[in-house]
Amino acid sequence: MKYYCIGIKGSGMATLAEILFDLGNEVIGYDDYKEYKFTQEGIDKRGIMIYYDSNHEIDENTIVTYSKAFSSDHPEIKRVKKLGLQIIDYNELIGKISSKFKTIGVSGTHGKTTTSTMISHVLKNTKGCNYFIGDGTGFADKKNELFTLESCEFNKHFLSYHPYYAIVTNIELEHTECYKDINEIIDTFEIFCNKASVVIACGDDLNVRKMNLNNKVIYYGFNEGNDVVAKNINLTKNGSSFDVYTNGKLYGHFDIPLFGDHMILNALACITVCNLEGVKKDDIHDLLHTFENAKRRFKEKVFGDVVTIDDYAHHPTEIRVTIASAKQKYPNKEIVAVFLPNTYSRTKALMSDFIEVLKTADKAYVMDIHCDREKKEDYPGVSSDEIIKNVPNAEKISIDTVDKLLKHNNAAICFMSCTNIYEILDKFEELLKNKNK
Repeated sequence: MKYYCIGIKGSGMATLAEILFDLGNEVIGYDDYKEYKFTQEGIDKRGIMIYYDSNHEIDENTIVTYSKAFSSDHPEIKRVKKLGLQIIDYNELIGKISSKFKTIGVSGTHGKTTTSTMISHVLKNTKGCNYFIGDGTGFADKKNELFTLESCEFNKHFLSYHPYYAIVTNIELEHTECYKDINEIIDTFEIFCNKASVVIACGDDLNVRKMNLNNKVIYYGFNEGNDVVAKNINLTKNGSSFDVYTNGKLYGHFDIPLFGDHMILNALACITVCNLEGVKKDDIHDLLHTFENAKRRFKEKVFGDVVTIDDYAHHPTEIRVTIASAKQKYPNKEIVAVFLPNTYSRTKALMSDFIEVLKTADKAYVMDIHCDREKKEDYPGVSSDEIIKNVPNAEKISIDTVDKLLKHNNAAICFMSCTNIYEILDKFEELLKNKNK
């Protein structure tokens, strides 16, 4: 088959393109963004061609899929429709792939990417596993039985998937542009979970517990009411260690080079599904002990006494745990937050929460809101200025004023967003390199 992926540099579309290629298909792509993006690493390795204009020919037998960040009136979308090419929605195409394997659908408002990466790391080094990670990392081999699939709730996309295992890390208010309230979100997760044979869910999360599930459910967490429980937790500047109990009995001790309680919860989900799949406990331990996190998840670089941290955090809960993780690893450094809000609807709905979590940093900088799919005029009064004026000592920052950050010495500076904050990060790191010459 031949596929044309429009918006191929998007994290999900890049991953899909890689998997389609690995399964023996011919793949080409289009994107508006001409600069290099971290998501295209796997695309480039496979030699998948990326076009930036409409001057190339497309075979009439090509199947088109496109990112929802591209509107229906985009010139390239109009062109493929005019050509009469078959178009399959992105999520429907992933659903078709998921039906061919024993799929581990990793869902949740936060932690999907890290948990998916953990599971694929253990399984690919033991049983063999295909994986779709939402940071632009994908791999597939027709011979593998298992498929770890990061399953996003945006626009109810994951309802197109066919999970054997459904993992739910947590449920919170998110994607307010396509969900009316938290109850609709819970109901949607419930539908997703009831498609699976086995559900593995964080039982500490009250919204998770509200789901009415009609299949086998295994709850994990810190509370005693769960089936899988983490105890004897030790958080240090080198990582986290804990004991795992299943149904009241000690299963084993684990050490992970990761920071924060949330990472222990992610590891519990991984340990549970890998145990169900018959992976030896010692193998799970050893592979988690050597685990390296996903792209743009607490990625650190050191410049003298300054550490930069690049993280995909864009929801208040994610910002909170990123700052807390920085404090755990760097207890003697100033913790600085640099935040780029994404979408006006999310910023409006979670404004007070953004304000509160940014207060937990020693210093906060906030950029103007970025948004591809909403218009500023539709959200009067919603701006970064509302956050800044309510966070003590907070400041506005942009790529043109990034040199403000040079005044911070002995600091861990956290750059947080789901969009292109790496542009300001790259510029700041260049300034640091020149400063330290």
